[in-house]
Amino acid sequence: MSSVGDGFSSGLLAWFDHSGRHDLPWQHPRTPYRVWLSEIMLQQTQVRTAAPYFERFVAALPDVPALAGAPQEQVLALWSGLGYYARARNLHAAAQRCVEIHDGDLPRDLDALVALPGIGRSTAAAILAQAWGDRHAILDGNVKRVLARYHGIEGWPGRPAVEKQLWALAENHLPHERLADYTQAQMDLGATLCTRANPACVLCPLRDGCVARIEGRTGELPTARPTRSVPQRQADVLWLEDADGRVLLQQRPPSGIWASLWSLPQAEDDAGATLWLDTHIDSHARQAEPEPLQPVDHAFTHFKLQLRPRRLRGVELRPAVRDNGALRWVTREDMQSLGIPAPIRRLLEAG
Repeated sequence: MSSVGDGFSSGLLAWFDHSGRHDLPWQHPRTPYRVWLSEIMLQQTQVRTAAPYFERFVAALPDVPALAGAPQEQVLALWSGLGYYARARNLHAAAQRCVEIHDGDLPRDLDALVALPGIGRSTAAAILAQAWGDRHAILDGNVKRVLARYHGIEGWPGRPAVEKQLWALAENHLPHERLADYTQAQMDLGATLCTRANPACVLCPLRDGCVARIEGRTGELPTARPTRSVPQRQADVLWLEDADGRVLLQQRPPSGIWASLWSLPQAEDDAGATLWLDTHIDSHARQAEPEPLQPVDHAFTHFKLQLRPRRLRGVELRPAVRDNGALRWVTREDMQSLGIPAPIRRLLEAG
């Protein structure tokens, strides 16, 4: 293992000055709220994808009180397409907690931040370091990869023992100044040079001390997650249109996959889809059988889902279910203001 020295942080900061990312939208201005929002968006999303979402989000909800006071439907609509919607729900809940117990501001305290929904230790540290310049280490996926390679750390970084080791190294490398720049520099290095595949070692400011580069092990480190089979699930979705071409959407339950989003009615299989039609659609207005469409594949973190769409035009709801608040006829224009799962939105936009 390499020894921990000031060369790591000083080399990284020198590289950041000429090669780091200085024009990201959340850096100007770099307020606690904007840093927090960017950190949550970037947990599962690349910068180039998150940036336009970030700008739309802060234009609509510019601060903690605005986010706290917004209806959840608006928050989910602004998030629609970014995926991992629990992030948006936690963001909303955390803003409400900040209004309740922190006078509408994010607290400048690591433990108080971690106590908020959706904020873990690394995210809290990133907020403190970038918004206030406080001296805290981060350990996101990029930083884990850089440290594992630089120090030759064996073992999957998700294992508690390995993660504990990486946290200690991250804290030992902390400089005593320029914490905001240093935090950004770590993330930038992992995102642009020390990438998962084909790292650009020849350009890396840390190459002379990197164990993985010296030993030719950049392809082995960090150790990959133990392999496991990914379950495959299937579901039928019903694309139903009325005589005016409006699409019927159903609000998902408040927990589980796509919680509280608006989606096409869904059933586990053919029999379930038929039962849904029989119980919700007026048989007198139903002139044909649903038209099967090409399946839509979508990957979640822990399983893969194949959606089997069926389309049926010119239908009406049965009188008994017309006042169901979880069902809504929407126009194409209406869809822009609703939180709709990305694969469902793509399906509807393609048709």
